[in-house]
Amino acid sequence: MKRYVKTYFISFLVVAVYAFIKLPVLRLDFVSLFFTLAIFFVVAGLLDMMFDRAEKTSKIAKYNFSIAIALIIYIVAVPFITSTPILHAKAYRNLIGDVKESEFTEDVSPVSVKDIRLVDEDMAMKLGDKKLGESPALGSVSKLGKFHIQSVKGELYWVAPLVHRDIVKWITSLEGSNGYVMVSASNPQDVRLVQSIDNKPVKIVYQPDAYLHQDLQRHMYINGILNVGITDLTLEINDEGRPYWVASLYEHKVGYSGANCTGIAIVDAETGSVKRYSIKDTPKWVDRIQPQDVVANQIDNWGRYIRGFLNSAISEEGVLIPTEGTSLVYGNDNKSYWYTGITSSGGDESTIGFMLVDSRTKEAKLYKQPGATESAAMKSAEGKVQQMNYEATFPVMYNILGKPTYVSSLKDKAGLVKMVAFISVEDFSVLGLGETKEEALRNYRDSLESQGNNVNLENDTTREEVEGTITRINSDVKNGNTSYYLTIDSKNDVIFKGGSKVSNELTLSQIGDKVKIAFQKGEQNLVDIIEFNNLNIGETGTVSDKATLEQ
Repeated sequence: MKRYVKTYFISFLVVAVYAFIKLPVLRLDFVSLFFTLAIFFVVAGLLDMMFDRAEKTSKIAKYNFSIAIALIIYIVAVPFITSTPILHAKAYRNLIGDVKESEFTEDVSPVSVKDIRLVDEDMAMKLGDKKLGESPALGSVSKLGKFHIQSVKGELYWVAPLVHRDIVKWITSLEGSNGYVMVSASNPQDVRLVQSIDNKPVKIVYQPDAYLHQDLQRHMYINGILNVGITDLTLEINDEGRPYWVASLYEHKVGYSGANCTGIAIVDAETGSVKRYSIKDTPKWVDRIQPQDVVANQIDNWGRYIRGFLNSAISEEGVLIPTEGTSLVYGNDNKSYWYTGITSSGGDESTIGFMLVDSRTKEAKLYKQPGATESAAMKSAEGKVQQMNYEATFPVMYNILGKPTYVSSLKDKAGLVKMVAFISVEDFSVLGLGETKEEALRNYRDSLESQGNNVNLENDTTREEVEGTITRINSDVKNGNTSYYLTIDSKNDVIFKGGSKVSNELTLSQIGDKVKIAFQKGEQNLVDIIEFNNLNIGETGTVSDKATLEQ
């Protein structure tokens, strides 16, 4: 009897060491549980043979080996039967939940120009590395971890932790690495190395690049999160700037596959405090609960298995697939959404619409908006400046002037942003380029109007109006085009510029006239006029349509 107790006790210790190293999920819908049990019984059988020292294998050893073999057969056969899409296509399609069709302008709020993202992850890494290089002593022991975009007090930042370079640096820095880097998503000049808050040092003790008990996932495991899948380890900072690791927790909904998020775990990066939350109870400052890979797979299953597995593999009738790439976009409601275009099978460079999935609740909405894919938009922008050999970043979709619009940065070979492109989702040949966001938006507005599009001024948050009396006005002719420059008393620090294409009233205006001017927010000093109305002449004289001018 003592031999059996000894055998199983040692087997348990072996499996405990294995679990500490490999971190298997001990849950019935994860194969790792049964694999761990198989190891336990194999070790028990071997130990029993060693302790017995008989010429023949004991019955207990055979019993242990039989259980291990049965578990291995189970691992091979049962997951296939219960998880294959051949038999469970409908279950896979339903993982995303109800997908509601909606109107773009109803759900996607217009965005201000200042909030448009210029910096992508690659550029954030270059800017972060440059910032880290300003402190050679720090850069020799730490490196930047993965950047994730997030909203911090209403502003978008790429945030990455400083992590250990290797095991030697970890051993010599057990108190943790020194802080994190923030890079503004809209302003490449705003790069911060945060090493202290309220005069207290910020330490990243627990991290994916640490070892043993300071390894982030292992720390979570030994603190009780061992019966659920862990993925998408993201460093997020709260409103006070304190760093926390946010990990998505998931289970399997289709046999041993079909990952589905059930909540999150938040780990204090310095103290190691672990708290587990359901989706409903997650703190508001956490941007992403639903992992990107999980959402992307569920969207793919939703479109691929629309008429079952055989149809997806053979005729592909009605099959919809997401376009290449998924991005995190933010609305004016400060909520974040996973965005991807949706195209038909073999749709090449056109889409039938796009989908937005709430990154917290997984509420999914489909917007049937035919247009160009992200790659087609990138090629269109690059084609306009092909002589420069600029490369377009993966675009982010916004509501600009009431139109779904891709916004992409154009970078040179050094990875620096040289231009900004606004590209219409509906027609990628309609675009505006500029060295600044404001200039690109002006050109995009002109491009839309030249193609006969109705620019939705009610949803134009980039537009500002002012009334005042003209204090100075003059004209200038360049390349045969006459531009008028004027100042008004209510905004005397700005020079307004416009031509007859904006309004024929500009040619008749003079000092002392009361005027109403619409212009683009965010511009300073020299401002382009969007709309001009001389109130002394009267409302009827306003010309706001280029077609009217041509007549």
